[in-house]
Amino acid sequence: MNRQIRQDADPARLSRFADDRWDLNDGIFEDHARSQSLNFEIVPEPLRLAAKCYIWQLINHPKARTLRRSSTGRVALHTIEICFYGALQHVLKWFAAQGVTEFCQVTDELLWDYLDALDADNVAIHKRYRRITEVRRLWIQRDLLPFFLRLPEAPPWDGEDTQVLLERTRGDRENRTKRIGEHTMQALLRWAVRFLEDFSEDILAAWDEYQTLLARRPEHMRGKRRRRQSGELQADVAAYIDRLRNRGESLPGTRRDDGTLGVAWRHIASQLNCANSFEITASGRMIAESGLPIGEDVYLDTPVTVELDGEPWHPRIPFDQAPQLAQLLNTACFIVVAYLSGARVGEVLNLRRGCVHLDETTGLWLMEGLYFKGAEDEDGNKIPEGTVREEPWVIIEVVAQAVVILERLHESHLLFPNRLKPIKHTPGKEPKRRGEARSDRIIAQDLAKFATWVNERCRQIGRKDRIPADAGGAIAPSRFRRTLAWFIRRKPRGLIAASVQYGHTYTRMLQGYAGSYEAGFLDDYAFEDWLFRMEGIAEDEQRLLEGEHVSGPAADAYRYRVQAASREFAGRVLTNERHARDVLGNPLLQIHHGEGMTCVLNPAVAACQLRGSADDPMVTPDTDDCRPNCQCLARTDRDITVVQERVDELTEIVADPLAPHIRHAREQNELDRLRAIIERHQRGAQQ
Repeated sequence: MNRQIRQDADPARLSRFADDRWDLNDGIFEDHARSQSLNFEIVPEPLRLAAKCYIWQLINHPKARTLRRSSTGRVALHTIEICFYGALQHVLKWFAAQGVTEFCQVTDELLWDYLDALDADNVAIHKRYRRITEVRRLWIQRDLLPFFLRLPEAPPWDGEDTQVLLERTRGDRENRTKRIGEHTMQALLRWAVRFLEDFSEDILAAWDEYQTLLARRPEHMRGKRRRRQSGELQADVAAYIDRLRNRGESLPGTRRDDGTLGVAWRHIASQLNCANSFEITASGRMIAESGLPIGEDVYLDTPVTVELDGEPWHPRIPFDQAPQLAQLLNTACFIVVAYLSGARVGEVLNLRRGCVHLDETTGLWLMEGLYFKGAEDEDGNKIPEGTVREEPWVIIEVVAQAVVILERLHESHLLFPNRLKPIKHTPGKEPKRRGEARSDRIIAQDLAKFATWVNERCRQIGRKDRIPADAGGAIAPSRFRRTLAWFIRRKPRGLIAASVQYGHTYTRMLQGYAGSYEAGFLDDYAFEDWLFRMEGIAEDEQRLLEGEHVSGPAADAYRYRVQAASREFAGRVLTNERHARDVLGNPLLQIHHGEGMTCVLNPAVAACQLRGSADDPMVTPDTDDCRPNCQCLARTDRDITVVQERVDELTEIVADPLAPHIRHAREQNELDRLRAIIERHQRGAQQ
């Protein structure tokens, strides 16, 4: 393979050209990536060799081109696999059905027939785009292929753009990532934070005890267990029996196939750190003759110290439930880190131990890691092993707490390893997947199990704060970023946990690289901001048509922008998030509703502290710090209703004879100011 491969790759395991299945995993560096391979058996036999030659060039030739405008850059292995299964195989099957055995036999007329066939077969529009793209990709590589594998010299379909050929745009270009519903996300996050802040110490202690007992199993202790002195084991057994009797506990037991109970000798041996054979010794007879009842399960000694609604949050923890609780804690940490950092799923799953630290100078928590999307060398080629971010993510403290817990939970160098406790593989039988991190698919399963456990626990103890099913389907980690952007835009004062607010989270993110355009999060936020503003514009226009009055220095600008924005943007479809960010810079959309006021933002004259620089298209006003003398102020009838409510509150305060003089004077001044605003607004409405 003429590509960089993993250091742990075994040359003997690398695929050969003659193989009908090519294993790509040794060239995949993302630790969370699933196993990837190319199965050429799905390609019709007459074109199988041609397909191999073509794919071999895409993988190995240093000048294999992408479909981007630049003449440099190689196709990523992951992209090759997706295109192979998603589109290319279908193109090759159609070619083979027409009798094609070599690509040089494909004619211009045949390609036009292929377009007709796509239409006749009612192939979905996005699939047509992809299959046409694979024909174009095969054509641009013609110089790398032998003459008998080259498509005609002229560009396919006379070089016409795909949109022109199909006379339709592809629908899958629009962002289809569904937000997680408000109630589902709030409950999911609330329980995740509860695991971190309340349950984590109990779970970590139980997990430590579980691992200690597991390590004492005979298969792990051969030749390692120290030889006891005479009578020492009997003394340990006597102390063990007394401890159980004093606590009113039963002997660890298991239910046999015939329904009877038996002593769990294997577990007791681990507790006493002795061999299983002690069962047939005098020490074993001491236990058998102790008179203690035999329990139906094997429990850990770790106590449950935290209460929920006045009761232990979990019954006494059985030995075999410790791994489940540890994995639930791991999932809770993932929810907190992935959701509240705004990082991409792959970036989170590739985080390493020691990635978080507190910057003593700025007081900010920083998280360092790799990024893969857009990581390219100076020639435009994808850097398969990823690149360390030049600037770290800025995170809030609860995310840092989650990382600390993860570092205590296991010994892996990755924060989210595929297994909390690694297993040894038999030489020659290692798994095909080389990455050591949990994959997107497994994490999605973890999230489902987390919600199931929480809901079952709520049912058992009668709690009502269960995690409701999401109307958008299964909770996938890829939906976190879009959901966070929605909450920040729609619910900036919404509580995450304790005193942490979404607005505070976004402010922190903006202070570091996570808030810059390269990180991608602002693209998601811009898309939500676009939707929010367009909903607002639609409502504002409707109110104006119904005769709503607007006052203030920016009243005329407000009316103009609402009407012009409606004409300009109504019905517009955005094809991607970055387009949304660009459109948001239009002055017509700079209308921001606050508490009892509306800002018709003109950064050049704004009196408040702007969020962002004046030339930033994403700049927004600080509506919590609105200045009375600002020239960007406008007030609608809706705003005046809010102002009137504040007037009513102040009227009661001022009328209180027991109010301190200083407070009375301050509130009276504010009351006079607000009454003047209402009077001017009403006077203007009557003109």
